Parts: sequence; C-alpha cells; structure tokens
Amino acid sequence: MDGMMFLIPIALFMGFIGLLAFLWNLNNRQYDDPKGAAMRILNDDDFPLP
Repeated sequence: MDGMMFLIPIALFMGFIGLLAFLWNLNNRQYDDPKGAAMRILNDDDFPLP
C-alpha cells in the first residue's frame, strides 16, 4: 500500500507532462500536414527524370 501512495502521484505527474507536451505540439503546428510526410517518403529522387 505504501508503494501505491508513491506511484500514483508519479503516474499522474507523468500523464500531465505528456498532456503538456501534446498541447505544445498542437500550438507549434506540428500536425498541420500529416499527408505531406506520407507522400514525401514515397518520392524517389534516386532516378533523374528523362
């Protein structure tokens, strides 16, 4: 029971830090173009265009 009194506040604190990191990412527009990165990996620049 003593371990739970120690681990629960740590888990809540870590969850709060994760939420703050997610909100910071939203505020800095990290998720504006999700399709762009997906298409950029398919672009093959190894072969020159004819």
